[in-house]
Amino acid sequence: MKVIGIAASLHAGSYINRLLDAIRGELPPGVDFEAWPRLAEIPPYAPGPAPQVVRELLTRVDEADALVLTAPEHSLLPVELEYALDWMTRAGGLDGKHVAVMCASARACGAMWAQAELYKELMGAGAVAVGSELVISPVCPHFDEDGRLWARDLRAQVCEMVGQLCQAHLREPMLSV
Repeated sequence: MKVIGIAASLHAGSYINRLLDAIRGELPPGVDFEAWPRLAEIPPYAPGPAPQVVRELLTRVDEADALVLTAPEHSLLPVELEYALDWMTRAGGLDGKHVAVMCASARACGAMWAQAELYKELMGAGAVAVGSELVISPVCPHFDEDGRLWARDLRAQVCEMVGQLCQAHLREPMLSV
């Protein structure tokens, strides 16, 4: 199984990027994970040939069995993520694709709003979405020096979402021949 991760934060070291790294650490053996780092370069959708960075994203998404998106607490999604979702939707790249969504926020309502926005976009594009809302307080350390979530409840939520994503792929119906 191949999973592509996209963190909807342009700040290296942000909770969202660290959360994506923590998810990588919880994937079962045999799952190939790649974080796609070029979100900041995605332009708005325009008819005509797609720019090289968009073609790269679409190829990666097409080759992946599933996606993991991590988003910040804002009730509005980062514009770069909106652009990427628009390109993927118009190319049909999300239709039937399993997508795990994790939103982190210092306030429960922030994560809930961000996740609702992502679900709306993904469901409209035909994706199969699973996910979790994490409340991560900026005043508490949640990650160890290896980048793993050490907070038991947060790690359990990540593991549950990873399990849903990987099991969803395994439960695909077999085609009759």
